[in-house]
Amino acid sequence: MTDTTATTTALTTQVYRVWIKATPERIWAAITDPEWNHRYAYQAPSYYELKKGGSFHATATEDMKAFAKASGFEIPDTILDGEVLESEPPRRLVQTWRMLMDPSTAGEPFSTLTFEIEDAKMQPGVCKLTVTHELVGAPATAAMVAGTEDSGAGGGWAWILSDLKTFLETGKNFVE
Repeated sequence: MTDTTATTTALTTQVYRVWIKATPERIWAAITDPEWNHRYAYQAPSYYELKKGGSFHATATEDMKAFAKASGFEIPDTILDGEVLESEPPRRLVQTWRMLMDPSTAGEPFSTLTFEIEDAKMQPGVCKLTVTHELVGAPATAAMVAGTEDSGAGGGWAWILSDLKTFLETGKNFVE
């Protein structure tokens, strides 16, 4: 008999950590404020109503729409949506999350995404950002956010968090 527990857990719960030389407030703003969150990673502005039951959505950029059109498909204006479940600025954000860019992910259930920002015990002025994405019943979304090569979605959370770190520490992102 094969033990599938580890494999199933890896597909349904993904955890990413990055240490960033920035204050909790700067990291929080970079995640939740569209004036900041459009400046790194996929550069799609994300909008939060930061209260329990508040809305979350991200919008497609003109570059995303042009790429999709040139590739023979269209993407909706709203590419991600969800609801805020917990908001404890600048330390913890829990939300539901659904990717609408692709029919295979849009048809899956909402997943749960948690951002936790902690002061790093090892170094003053450094914070640990942990992102936990619970993806039960959402295998297409799990593949995309994992950045698997066959997903066609780029680098997923690892790439997003690497660019977030680079942006906060240098003021530049990967595409500059």
